[in-house]
Amino acid sequence: MILILAVVQGVTEWLPVSSSGHLVIVQGYFDLKPPLIFDVVLHVGTLCVVLVAFWEDIVKILKALVRLDFKAEEGKLALFIVVGSVPTAVMGYLFHDIFESLFYNVFAVGTALLFTGLFLYVSERRRDRKELDFLDSLLIGTAQGIAIIPGVSRSGLTIAMGMLRGVKKETAFKYSFLLSVPAVIGAAIIESKDLVIGSLDMMTLLLGAVTSMIVGYVSLKILLWMVMGERFHLFAYYCWIAGATIVVFQLFQ
Repeated sequence: MILILAVVQGVTEWLPVSSSGHLVIVQGYFDLKPPLIFDVVLHVGTLCVVLVAFWEDIVKILKALVRLDFKAEEGKLALFIVVGSVPTAVMGYLFHDIFESLFYNVFAVGTALLFTGLFLYVSERRRDRKELDFLDSLLIGTAQGIAIIPGVSRSGLTIAMGMLRGVKKETAFKYSFLLSVPAVIGAAIIESKDLVIGSLDMMTLLLGAVTSMIVGYVSLKILLWMVMGERFHLFAYYCWIAGATIVVFQLFQ
């Protein structure tokens, strides 16, 4: 069970196909009910991948914060991350119960995947020509808040929003994942308040975390290659096929 969920998490966390949606589907159809601590461990694994992949940018941002240098590129990026985190936090707080109820609704996941596919497809139709600004950060942060809904891809929606705003692809990609750091930390803290270890031992949890980290890192590199190679919209076809299959199956079940 742990390896299955860890691989699913690792593959789908970074590729724009919604890890939460796929976990809902796998857990629903295979009747898997892992304890809450497993979700927390996966969040930690997710955070570690971002820290490893973007450690140079994170160090530069921290140095700029220490110097209170908000005119430098890294200082501006720190402010953009703060601005983008606000709508995510507000939406997560206000709509927590609604979002949580959708984690048990496979039909809603299928519908959300169709929505994700639409955003991915239209995102390639805009030319990347501008630098990130505060309005872009606010809109991308709002997209990240919407992506709490299972079936809506966080990476997919945030990168697509940046691209639709005309932000350079490399910048949209980097900002999307740096913006995820406070969101992942916040999610882990919230989930930890009701933490129950359950029947899983530490070696099992460690295996799940390491597996999701390794697979996740590879998936992150694949996503970067797809974004920069103007292949990002191709993930839309997978989302449409998966979403339509789930919706039809649920309707006729």
